[in-house]
Amino acid sequence: MRPTASGFLTPRQRRWAWLGFLLTAIQAPVSAYLLPDDSWLFSVCVALMVATVIIADDAARRRPAPADNRRVE
Repeated sequence: MRPTASGFLTPRQRRWAWLGFLLTAIQAPVSAYLLPDDSWLFSVCVALMVATVIIADDAARRRPAPADNRRVE
């Protein structure tokens, strides 16, 4: 198994974050079509916040491992 850098989300939390993002992203246009008020905007804000967390976790996972400063002779 290849060691990978880990972010601050566990794989299970990451899957739940993706599910939450997809559900709120789908729910926003549906509620905008069905409801006369602007409550769909809240779904867009929640989807953007969840997307920001996923992107930050992805950036933490892609960060290079710290260099080992031991000298090899």
